[in-house]
Amino acid sequence: MTQKSPKRYTITAALPYANGPVHIGHLAGVYVPADIYARYLRSQGRDVLFVCGSDEHGVPITIRAQKEGITPQQAVDKYHQMIKESFSEFGVAFDMYARTSNATHHQTASDFFKQMYEQGNFTEQVSEQYYDQKAGQFLADRYIQGTCPVCSNPNAYGDQCENCGSTLSPSELINPVSMLSGEKPVLKETKHWYLPLNQYETWLREWILQGHTEWKPNVYGQCKSWIEGGLQPRPMTRDLDWGIPVPVPGAEGKVLYVWFDAPIGYISSTKDYFKEKVANSTGEEWKLYWQSEDTRLIHFIGKDNIVFHCIIFPVILKAHGGYILPDNVPANEFLNLEGNKISTSRNWAVWLHEYLQDFPGKQDVLRYVLCANAPEAKDNDFTWKDYQNRNNNELVANLGNFVNRTLVLTNKYFRSKVPPCNQLFDLDKEIIAGIQEFPGKIAASIEAFRFREALAHLMDFSRLGNKYLGDTEPWKVIKENEARVQTILHISLQLTANLAIVMEPFLPFSAAKLNQMLGIQPFNWSSAGKLDLLPIGHSLKEAYLLFDKIEDAVVEAQVQKLLDTKKANEAANRKVPPAKAEVSFDDFTKMDIRVATILAAEAVPKTKKLLKLTLDTGLDKRTVVSGIAEHFKPEEIIGRQVCLLANLAPRDIKGIQSQGMILMAEDRDGSLSFINPEKVIINGGTVS
Repeated sequence: MTQKSPKRYTITAALPYANGPVHIGHLAGVYVPADIYARYLRSQGRDVLFVCGSDEHGVPITIRAQKEGITPQQAVDKYHQMIKESFSEFGVAFDMYARTSNATHHQTASDFFKQMYEQGNFTEQVSEQYYDQKAGQFLADRYIQGTCPVCSNPNAYGDQCENCGSTLSPSELINPVSMLSGEKPVLKETKHWYLPLNQYETWLREWILQGHTEWKPNVYGQCKSWIEGGLQPRPMTRDLDWGIPVPVPGAEGKVLYVWFDAPIGYISSTKDYFKEKVANSTGEEWKLYWQSEDTRLIHFIGKDNIVFHCIIFPVILKAHGGYILPDNVPANEFLNLEGNKISTSRNWAVWLHEYLQDFPGKQDVLRYVLCANAPEAKDNDFTWKDYQNRNNNELVANLGNFVNRTLVLTNKYFRSKVPPCNQLFDLDKEIIAGIQEFPGKIAASIEAFRFREALAHLMDFSRLGNKYLGDTEPWKVIKENEARVQTILHISLQLTANLAIVMEPFLPFSAAKLNQMLGIQPFNWSSAGKLDLLPIGHSLKEAYLLFDKIEDAVVEAQVQKLLDTKKANEAANRKVPPAKAEVSFDDFTKMDIRVATILAAEAVPKTKKLLKLTLDTGLDKRTVVSGIAEHFKPEEIIGRQVCLLANLAPRDIKGIQSQGMILMAEDRDGSLSFINPEKVIINGGTVS
């Protein structure tokens, strides 16, 4: 059960694969909520270590390297740096962002496996696994694709279907093929070391199903399903040449399974933190964050990683011995994009590094939208229109509006100095009560991992201030009662200073700007709810807008980028039509194909696709109706030579007699091209 008063917190965020950049699905599912929680705990003055790092082993890395024609090491170097810089610019405040290809991690993971091997925690099994005869190697799960047995997705991987989220094994795939050669793999015997998960079922039932009923329903439910479905031994090694070599005799050519290796990256990242960032470290401090019972361990992950963080990694820690277990694993569901699942392979995503380039200075807008629309209990959808509306109607019109009005009025009436608080009326007392209550409500929601709810409380706090200004109308009262306006703005300024505290975990860049405008150093959470954060007479700095409106053209450009991506994907996936039935040479010779020149072209009224063309065939001048209006403008094609099927029987099309058919070629994206001679040919020249 949850510890009541841990001395310290170890917070982990799922290690992103270093095979591509980070997108908004990653941010909404893992990194934004993890960062909010870590920032909140730090503001509370608690001992927090927030670690992450690039996951640089496993098949996705080798696949990316092959696609780009580089080595796996070059691939991870490239994407590790990109991911690390993007996180930093976005304001994800890791204490340590490490990588699993470094020496600390290799040693830590090797030592982990070796100790478990020596303790007899593994079983050795010879099994049949898929082997690519053409490529001459065994196939790890991600090197195999086939049809998902659950949802019939034809592109499921050997370990997981990205369409339905089902965890799979290669043997479950229908019609499996090797991603290396495209050939159907064969089964071949190989030896591996297995973690006997089935031996831990009783313990898992007690630890999770009885001891952690407070976990989120999606997490608890998935764990319950796995446990009650019966756990099976799972191999902890793989036949690969990229990864951490298995450090036991007889394991040549094998590496540690990435899901044995990767979670240990949290531990090695902690070691690197004390090694690289703490002066005079003894090298042993990391143990407090992983081996002390008064430490609370929290894993932030997406729902596709639940089984690994709630069952496999805890069993590894339990079997090894000496480590604490996760106290909570607040996994989120998936975030979709404009009604479709985010897909890295189809480039259907909003990439963080591109967002930071396209929207400089708007990190907090994306943080806000992803938290307000976070997929905490079910899959949610990100749309650019919602992004714009939330910025304009909530950040600008609510939070930004209250802060701006308060500071501008204080400057106008009291030369930017905090006025005194005079006689209090019932309305003032209601606002003061709100100032005292809202920080506690926000904190309670964060502590319960209900970040959307916490953010909603924050915005309600700001609305309280806006309503107060609207109800009291200091711009009118100033003409008759300056003392009353002093009280109104004094209370509004104290509310503003409180907002700067409670908004920092969610909107760190905006909180820093607000503290600058208030002319104060940041307060921690223990000061939230106080009414004397800004002393009377304190001088405020120059006020400016916290947020600005996002115009239609800006989001329309982003939507168009996605539409272009969708069009490119459809073109790439479009299959060449199958061959038609054979025809005889005599049948072919019956077709009279001639070169003709377009003399005139005009749109056919009340149609979108049709053009009426006048052609010089060398034999005559004739009319042809062609469905090419969506691809060519009439004035662009006059004078162009084309190939015409001249002896096609005439047809009546929209009241026009069409005498023949122009031959066109269709590309993958559906676009059309004329089939015409390389040089000018006499009209009526035959094509044979």
